[in-house]
Amino acid sequence: MRRAAAAASWVLLSGLLYPAGRDTIRGFDSVSQAAEQKWEQLARATPEPDRMRRVMERLASKPHLAGTQQSKETAEYLLAQLREFGLEAHIERYEALLPQPRARTLEMTSPAAFRAKLEEPAVADDPDSVDAGVIPTFNAYSGDGDVTAPLVYVNYGVPADYDYLKSRGVEVKGKIVISRYGGSWRGIKPKVAFEHGAVGCLIYSDPKDDGYYQGDAYPKGPFRPPDGVQRGSVMDMVLYTGDPLSPGWASETGAKRLAPGEAVTMMKIPVLPISWADAEPLLRHLGGPVAPESWRGALPFTYHLGGSPAAPVQVHLKVEMDNATRPLYDVIAAIPGSEYPDQWVMFGNHHDAWVRGASDPLSGVTAQLETARALAQLTRQGWRPKRTVMIGFWDGEEYGLVGSTEFMEKHADELSRKLVAYINSDSNGAGRLAIEGSHTLEAFMREVARDVPGPDGAKSLLEAKGAPRDFHIGPLGSGSDYTPFLQHLGIASLNLKFDSEDGGVYHSVYDDYNWYMHFSDSTFAHGRALAQLTATAVIRLADAPLLPFEFGRLQATVSGYLDEIQKLSATHARVDLTAVRTELSRLGRINADFESAFGRALPKQKRTQILAGLNQLLYQTERTLAPEPGLPGRAWFRHRIYAPGKYTGYAVKTLPGIREAVELNNPAEATEQTRQVAHALHALGVQLEQATKTLGTL
Repeated sequence: MRRAAAAASWVLLSGLLYPAGRDTIRGFDSVSQAAEQKWEQLARATPEPDRMRRVMERLASKPHLAGTQQSKETAEYLLAQLREFGLEAHIERYEALLPQPRARTLEMTSPAAFRAKLEEPAVADDPDSVDAGVIPTFNAYSGDGDVTAPLVYVNYGVPADYDYLKSRGVEVKGKIVISRYGGSWRGIKPKVAFEHGAVGCLIYSDPKDDGYYQGDAYPKGPFRPPDGVQRGSVMDMVLYTGDPLSPGWASETGAKRLAPGEAVTMMKIPVLPISWADAEPLLRHLGGPVAPESWRGALPFTYHLGGSPAAPVQVHLKVEMDNATRPLYDVIAAIPGSEYPDQWVMFGNHHDAWVRGASDPLSGVTAQLETARALAQLTRQGWRPKRTVMIGFWDGEEYGLVGSTEFMEKHADELSRKLVAYINSDSNGAGRLAIEGSHTLEAFMREVARDVPGPDGAKSLLEAKGAPRDFHIGPLGSGSDYTPFLQHLGIASLNLKFDSEDGGVYHSVYDDYNWYMHFSDSTFAHGRALAQLTATAVIRLADAPLLPFEFGRLQATVSGYLDEIQKLSATHARVDLTAVRTELSRLGRINADFESAFGRALPKQKRTQILAGLNQLLYQTERTLAPEPGLPGRAWFRHRIYAPGKYTGYAVKTLPGIREAVELNNPAEATEQTRQVAHALHALGVQLEQATKTLGTL
């Protein structure tokens, strides 16, 4: 009955939010909207694909791993560009544990002798695929170790895979495990291996998931070649992000640091990423039970699990890391607000890469730089944003969102008070538009997508997305720089991109300009569209007299998450969700009053002081959904609606405290988490009631 009522109320509300044939902008009256549309159109006319191409070609001309001189030079180039545009900009320097490999060895000692190459050779017709300055393939935050042990194949290396191995009598304690990439974030694989007693972990790219099974391999096609390796961090980021040695405080010169042995996010066993060419001899020799069909990759032999005492595959693995503290360079620009300088809107993307990083992250960096240029050009034409606009180019994202986290930790109090919303981008490609984020900004993003042309210019982004009246955004887990802002501080956040088909070269030496110009957004039409999208979103949030937060979509979305958990609890721990549903129903009634008042009370400029307080109340609502204490076992993550899963890493768990307790068959914890979610939703309703009353005074 409650669910039906909630659904009915949303159908009614959606007609108000998405009225047919009207192009109104939420939060603007007719006068302010006319001025806003003028500035937005000028901004959207600015981005130039050829400028983006030239920037990518320059920045991808050499590797720029965080902690290296090349990363500093990348930051200095971006700083110079921002200042040339006429923006106030500076570099914030941090220090963090940024490991590099000192020694790597992988060899099979029996039943045959084999030594892995652990190299990515140059490919034909791509001069950028080799460089003496490339750091060798490695997993950041691997443990040190020199171990020789039998090998066991663990499929994707998630907990369910170990349950299956146990059911087949395959023991992993004291063994080295080999897992294929996929099924979870890479850092989950050594974490689960260690929890089951393994002494080492290899992670390889199987061609079924990431190679010739999907299509032609590079350079003939876009997919991973035989010797391609996916580098990457294996930091236990579901506990906290940022420098492992300075959890909770900024890692600046002279700051206190934990000893590496005290850092809970560092792996305790050696971990090494390898190509399928290096994995093939190891897997080919494995005996033991035949792997089930769902575990089989595309290599030309029968997959076995290993674990046979009679004929083990004996492997020697040595990893020694240089666990040095190295510098990070965040580039920050600001356009001061004219009316509400202490209310900020921020847009960020990272600039560091594992190697050259044409797709990850330069495809996003080039669009972000054009967004910055568009905003700077508006200021020269007389635009003065009501709110302060900030632009961040983060360093150290690839290691574990380090640069953005350190910035957040240094400025946490100020960001908590002032930051209205954080908008993120990362890799960008030639695929479909993907929007994820806080559902309080879903109605806002629908209007932005409605007003921005698609890459071909024929349709708006909303029309190109299909079913415009059934527009939805996805929830955010982790994996990019929105995480510290959304998950820790409770700042409403968005992640915007066009899907990229860069899996074939992801985090490898082959993610370079040559690959991008052959197999991705070679015309930069999607890069231009991303720059237009982000510029429009930033300008609109910076200028809105009334901030466009909307709570009906949040209510409907959370109701759907509850339905999922209700079904899950039928086969797992039972949980009574009545308290949460009651608060959602109450929120729906409060929101109906809020929407009515919002529609009547479009602001006047003379009410600036009232509006400042009202808008602050609106953007603080997301903070209410991220109270202390945080989630069980990982208090750094505070948001009660969205979090990365404990054993998914990047992928989101919605209503994470309740959902994971139900999955773990822990009814007591599920009940407590239900109470906390209900309390957060109640507090949100109180804020919304206060906002409704304030609207009545305008």
